[in-house]
Amino acid sequence: MGIPLGAGLALLTLVAVAAGDASPAVASSAGGATRTGVHGPAGGGGTGGQDAVGETVLPGLVRNEPLNVDVSHFGKASSAPAMPALGKLRPADLFVVAPTALSPAVSAAVRRLSGVTAALPLDAARIDMDGKLTATLGVDPAAFRVFAAGPTARSAGLWQNVAAGGVAMSYTMGKLDKVPTGRDVRVTGRKVEELPLAGLGTVGIGGVDAVVSDAVARSLGMPAGNAIVISAPHADLSTLMRQIRKLLPKGAAVAPLVAQGPSGVAAASGSAGTAGATGSAGLSQSQLIKFLTAAESRLGMPYVWGAAGPFQFDCSGLVQWSLAQAGVVMPRVAADQALTGPLVPVSELAAGDLLFYHTDPTAPGYISHVAIYLGDGKMLQAPEPGLDVEVVPASFGSEFAGAIRVDPAVAAVVAGDPAG
Repeated sequence: MGIPLGAGLALLTLVAVAAGDASPAVASSAGGATRTGVHGPAGGGGTGGQDAVGETVLPGLVRNEPLNVDVSHFGKASSAPAMPALGKLRPADLFVVAPTALSPAVSAAVRRLSGVTAALPLDAARIDMDGKLTATLGVDPAAFRVFAAGPTARSAGLWQNVAAGGVAMSYTMGKLDKVPTGRDVRVTGRKVEELPLAGLGTVGIGGVDAVVSDAVARSLGMPAGNAIVISAPHADLSTLMRQIRKLLPKGAAVAPLVAQGPSGVAAASGSAGTAGATGSAGLSQSQLIKFLTAAESRLGMPYVWGAAGPFQFDCSGLVQWSLAQAGVVMPRVAADQALTGPLVPVSELAAGDLLFYHTDPTAPGYISHVAIYLGDGKMLQAPEPGLDVEVVPASFGSEFAGAIRVDPAVAAVVAGDPAG
């Protein structure tokens, strides 16, 4: 099965590009209107302009950038055309993906639909980076950056480096997978290439962990223009998705990237909980016991970024594996898992509820960590590299994004399980 591109895109799988294979296929596609609130109108990053504080410095850095966006300095960046001034940030509301290139007429028709304010063609595939299949976008950096999370969007240096042939990785992949800075990344597409690390800055679309220029995407063998990112901040997205599906060729699919309630109004950036899902059944007592028993059986096992068990885990991998032992299908990414049931107030938390956190400084509105509430003020989590699955006091500080009670039926829809 392919890696989901991200929030709402758990219903899709990306094209996988293997060495010598320039014509891969999408594994599955489906509809569904449950969407994740991980990307607000300003990408979670404010109202524009430069942040006052300098970025974290990687070797040779000479320019100022937004807080916590790591940017490398390498010689090729100076030969790329200067990055134009950043335009108005746009919410990434919907995403279209197909196994092969989409006709320019499809993008043009999408742009003409009522409520669509922008529709940008790009490339989408899973690429092997340093031995791990990584959901990757190929983009025109100058055009695409307005769809990124605010701090990342405002980092002109990062996008200049992407334009010069580098690969930008998400903060979570770079930090949690301990990607060494100041060296090239081994990327296996149509051929093996060594790409300079442009920097670390999360796009803010769940599951997307790397961005390259469209020129690099061609070199790697990624399909050209097989995806479209769509901004439609005031549209009823369920209606818009139905209209878009009529324009798409066979094998293509559209999925949402933000949460939206029955009124058609998008949920707040980075919020947890499925809008309109109050009163859902939740886990049965039998499922709850199996879930918690499975999770607690993993205590002491190591954190490994991207791992989903049975003996190594990252935060969302632990949740997905533990619920699978109870027969519950869950999406893979924490931002998607935040949409698998209704919000629960802290005063009403019960064992088995999921706690969500904003821990990514390059995308402050993006849900990037999940833990399992055990009751009595305790939570179980796979914390970070170098630590093991542990039980710690539940945290409700500034990084806390909310809690949900898992509904298996909603979880199956978000995960893209046809049985759901």
